[in-house]
Amino acid sequence: MGVESHIKTVAILGILTGLLLGVGWLLGGYQGLTIAVVLSVIMNFGSYFWSHKIVLAMYRAKEAKETDYPDLYRMVREVSHLASMPMPKVYIVNSANPNAFATGRNPKHAVVAFTTGIMDLLSKSELKGVIAHEMSHVKNRDMLVQTVAATIAGVITYVGMMARWAAIFGGFGGRDSDGGDALGFLLLAIVTPIAAVLLQLGLSRSREYLADETGAKMIHDPYSLANALEKLHAGSKRNPIRMGSPATSSLFIVNPFSTKGIMSLLSTHPPMEERVKRLKAM
Repeated sequence: MGVESHIKTVAILGILTGLLLGVGWLLGGYQGLTIAVVLSVIMNFGSYFWSHKIVLAMYRAKEAKETDYPDLYRMVREVSHLASMPMPKVYIVNSANPNAFATGRNPKHAVVAFTTGIMDLLSKSELKGVIAHEMSHVKNRDMLVQTVAATIAGVITYVGMMARWAAIFGGFGGRDSDGGDALGFLLLAIVTPIAAVLLQLGLSRSREYLADETGAKMIHDPYSLANALEKLHAGSKRNPIRMGSPATSSLFIVNPFSTKGIMSLLSTHPPMEERVKRLKAM
């Protein structure tokens, strides 16, 4: 499963990059291609270095004092040792939504955040499973992977939106509307952004499966993580988070926002039943 997830990640990132370059070409040949590449590099750089600060501020996360959370610090330190990783910073989010997320550009600058809801809901062994899952995201460099994917998808979506506005106000710079241009515009404005979002969702789900597997192996206990996921899934439905943005939902161990009907098909997380099934099969 681990090798399969890595292969899938490389493939999806490759396709997303190809889509971005295709958008640049449709937008303006070699010049548009250059603009697309430059935009991607700039946005990736900014996201990689500063997005964790934005996320922590968005959820009003506060750094936890070890004197206030000695058991939590002990478990994070223990899992860090098992993962052969530096001790991350520990943050607390004041929310009844039971959840956790990891952020930070690399293991040396990692942050693991927990809501007050998850601290009240889970047993110590279940919480240790969640910590292992989040530390696995850091170990697998998922922050970097997701940042690159989100940025590329964001650029593609933004260009598609600009293309739709351009159509309303007369098209791209007076170009002749032959059949080729019409097809290119359709791809640019509608098809490509949808494809980018679906690929990003596929990547997010793949990395969740990988973090589940890596975390379970790290602590030699897939059942505690499976039990924790079931509790968190039910608890998150009862108490959806009241702050932040759905755009950040992929960071959390379970989706903290309420999703119903067709929106559940666009979830950043795999079906909970399948995650639990895979863990228990280990």
